[in-house]
Amino acid sequence: MSVMNKAFALLLATSAMTATAITTPALAQKAANTVRFAYDQAPESVDPFFNNVRIGVIIGANVWDTLVYRDPDTNEYKGQLAKSWKQVDDKTIEFELRQGVKFHNGEEFDADDVVYTLNFISKPENKVVTQGNVNWIDKAEKVDKYKVRVVTKEIFPAAIEYLAGPVVIHPNEYYEKVGPKGQNEKPVGSGPYKVSAYVPGKSITLELNKDYFKDSPKPQPKIGKVEIRFIPDRQTQMAEVLSGGTDLIMSVPKDQAEQLKTVPMLQVVSGETMRIVFMQMNILDNTPAPALKDERVRKAINHAIDREAMVKNIVGDGSRVINTICFHSQFGCTEEGATKYNYDPAKAKALLAEAGFPNGLTMDIVGYRERNQTEALIGYLQAVGIKTNLRFLQYAAMRELITTNKAMLTHQTWGSFSVNDVSANTPNYFAFRAEDLTRDPQVRDLLEKGNNSVQPEARKAAYKDALKIIADKAYAVPLYSLPAYYVASKDLDFKAYPDEMVRFWAMSWK
Repeated sequence: MSVMNKAFALLLATSAMTATAITTPALAQKAANTVRFAYDQAPESVDPFFNNVRIGVIIGANVWDTLVYRDPDTNEYKGQLAKSWKQVDDKTIEFELRQGVKFHNGEEFDADDVVYTLNFISKPENKVVTQGNVNWIDKAEKVDKYKVRVVTKEIFPAAIEYLAGPVVIHPNEYYEKVGPKGQNEKPVGSGPYKVSAYVPGKSITLELNKDYFKDSPKPQPKIGKVEIRFIPDRQTQMAEVLSGGTDLIMSVPKDQAEQLKTVPMLQVVSGETMRIVFMQMNILDNTPAPALKDERVRKAINHAIDREAMVKNIVGDGSRVINTICFHSQFGCTEEGATKYNYDPAKAKALLAEAGFPNGLTMDIVGYRERNQTEALIGYLQAVGIKTNLRFLQYAAMRELITTNKAMLTHQTWGSFSVNDVSANTPNYFAFRAEDLTRDPQVRDLLEKGNNSVQPEARKAAYKDALKIIADKAYAVPLYSLPAYYVASKDLDFKAYPDEMVRFWAMSWK
């Protein structure tokens, strides 16, 4: 048993003997109609366009609204800030906007907000963090006060999916005045919750928006206040939930979640998510790990890892092994024809020897979450002669290493901003964007063809060919989908969704 798990076992035993310590704070929060949520990463920015971390996506969905809403239970698209829409031509969608909606600062919502937001985020010079969420937008045009047209650069069939997901709408007057920096410091949206306090890197407090528009497809919120703390240390999170200092945590390791099922005042909820887990290997010019430019070394790394065993013993129920860099439900995701790497440490060693490394090699690996899984990967690599030095960082620091060509091996996860289309996944790492560590022009061109083809079958064929090349050349190590384990106070009524979205507006105390 690791030191961490011994400490957790002791903490669990102590809490079991003092179960009443859990109930009193939780009951107090129930009475105050407050939910306290802890997460292990802090967002780079609260402005959704300048964030790349799941907690930022969660905050964004609760504080801001989008033109369209995708019902998480039916996957049906419904009007949110837009009442209706129609396809005018192959590249133009016209939206009839909702009237009577106000932002948290009192600013009235209308076409100017949509036009300003979309035209601002689509300009490369404004450096939106995840370009794939916005780089398909050519422009937005105002037709009248409550009607706009959104024009795409190319034919882009997934437009409504993005407009129902990561593309939120900002208040134009406020955003033009304060910009992304001001929107991060004092966020203003139109969503069911408004930000009442924010300490970057530490905490953010959301309060119910009493003026939230009644026709929204998001249910009217019942929880009055949400206190979110960013707690990187998993043991501290566990201590908080066991003592009743926190009402909800997520992404709990499998073994600890299973132990927490024995605590009477807690509930454990789990299920598969859209988040995939994979390893990147830097083969760019001037890579700090030149050995990775050899295809045999990359294939050896693929063969070194027992993904089935990791899913069964470490990752948990709801996970499945993946063989390509996408999530199975996403449009265009397939494993057909792609090389699959079975667990074969002998073959891994032979490939390393053939590549000129009979005595193994040493390199860094960088990770940012699920440290126990990173450590398991390190163990598998060590067994075939690849020694790795772990650099475990916050996401923003890890991303900086990747984008400045200083990363060697990475242990990554990607939730696609909950967009159920390959365009939100694979291109982020293989279409010459900031985090592409391979830069294969053939792969890039195929992914762009998949993104912009009008025919669904043509899109699928292009994605299939791109995914096959990535697998055949071992540009990455696809691992598995990641389930999410949530631990919460037993009296909190909430639902876990595959898109990992924590919908505070849908929660209530029993």
